[in-house]
Amino acid sequence: MTDFLLNGARLHVAAPTGDGDPMILVHGGWTDHRTWSMLVPLLAQRNRVISYDRRGHSLSDYGPGPSPRRRDEDDLAALIDELGAARVHLVGSSYGASIALGLAGRRPELVRSVVAHEPPLTGLCPQPAVEAQFASVQDQIEAGDVEGGTRRFFEEVILGPGGWELVPEHVREASIANAQTFVDLREDPFASELDVEAVQRFPGPITITRGEISPAWLQETATATAERLRRPLRVISGAGHSPHLTTPQTFAAAIAEAVDGPPLHAAA
Repeated sequence: MTDFLLNGARLHVAAPTGDGDPMILVHGGWTDHRTWSMLVPLLAQRNRVISYDRRGHSLSDYGPGPSPRRRDEDDLAALIDELGAARVHLVGSSYGASIALGLAGRRPELVRSVVAHEPPLTGLCPQPAVEAQFASVQDQIEAGDVEGGTRRFFEEVILGPGGWELVPEHVREASIANAQTFVDLREDPFASELDVEAVQRFPGPITITRGEISPAWLQETATATAERLRRPLRVISGAGHSPHLTTPQTFAAAIAEAVDGPPLHAAA
């Protein structure tokens, strides 16, 4: 493992695993690079896999001031340059999927392909009830009940009742510790938006995935994102919002198929 100073923040990067074309895993909100621990050895059978803690998460610096998603995209671009990886495959989960898609639109020369699992791009598929839940969780965290707000987010918004207890202990601990980054995300007016036309122009493969048993709003948003981008949607059998934790072999197979598929050029 090593750290890189990128855009004013020191980011923690796990040691690469495996050989082959480089693949960077971009975690979602609340968690850190350890959320990929069951998926990495499966993907490393054919790729050089790199995971990292996004700024404000666990072993990476918070950096100056709240971080809009664009800064996360800039961090990812700088990491690709620092690693000398030229062009990489990106696999993103949740908010990390939004980051991966955003970078593909802004810096296509850095990206070979994208697999985006349930990006919460509600700007493409409005979800007023979910936005109300987000605001309520934010209020609870800012009032000092960080653990309670974190648990509510997992159980009421992304996993369903009882989901918190199914999350590995290290993920629960990291999520509570990283809750401030969720509050910061709420301050970014573009966190749920995407430059659709720019991403449509990306010449490589993009696959949007959703879990078979994910909450309805995540399934709807993933479907709408795939439709707007004119890219394929893949349903991960038996999975919810975190297939890297619950069905890693099925998810790894879907990623391999998406990465090895032919490029999909946007229609003229």
